[in-house]
Amino acid sequence: MAEAAAGAPPDVSEARGWVGLALDEAGGRPAGRVEGIYVDAGGGRPAWLVVALARGRARRLWPGRRTVKRVVVPVRECAAMPGRAWTAQGREAIRSAPAVDAARPLLREHEAAICAHYGIGPSVGRHSEVAARPAGAITAQPA
Repeated sequence: MAEAAAGAPPDVSEARGWVGLALDEAGGRPAGRVEGIYVDAGGGRPAWLVVALARGRARRLWPGRRTVKRVVVPVRECAAMPGRAWTAQGREAIRSAPAVDAARPLLREHEAAICAHYGIGPSVGRHSEVAARPAGAITAQPA
């Protein structure tokens, strides 16, 4: 698996390669499993990783275990290593993030709420990219 240069977000091919990896949170503990990606509806660049959260004390997704919630984490704050992915977000931020239906596109308003949840202000990163788009616009779609 190729690794992105320091500070560079992954391209679509690399981000798709992260699907199936366990995702660790900022403190190094398991947070969930990467199930997919969302790409920008206009440019096609990866914007979010879809993460399935597990229930139970271990909070790990093993085959056959049911998930209770799917959330997204900012791909710009993620990196991959052999067999695992990592995010700069903390466990509580991930667990309390707004749920998504990974089969449906995200609208501007939903992305703005997700950005606000993660502390991404309206003039920064992904939030600034979608803020200027029309109300109700599809801003990210499953890839």
